[in-house]
Amino acid sequence: MAENISAVSDATFDSEVLKSPLPVLIDFWAPWCGPCKAIAPIVDELATEYAGKLKIVKMNVDENPRTPAQYGIRGIPNLILFKDGAVQQQIVGAVPKAHLVKAITTVV
Repeated sequence: MAENISAVSDATFDSEVLKSPLPVLIDFWAPWCGPCKAIAPIVDELATEYAGKLKIVKMNVDENPRTPAQYGIRGIPNLILFKDGAVQQQIVGAVPKAHLVKAITTVV
């Protein structure tokens, strides 16, 4: 995980994501998930490219069941863009970087 990506938990989700002054991209993942590993380098690149404009966090769905259930997450990787505490976009699956950039440009 890149230096500028932090892990969030069910306990820290509200303060780190919903109350963030910056838009947030949260990556719901699990260590056993192959597509999650495939998209991880792209998420790391985006964290560097959008530093200061977009906060990127990751949540392990195995260790934090409450938040994924709250947002209806049934498949991973699942990335949700939040702005001002509200869901802006949800992207499911290992998608190309261009797809993520297009989504991010709607909130930054």
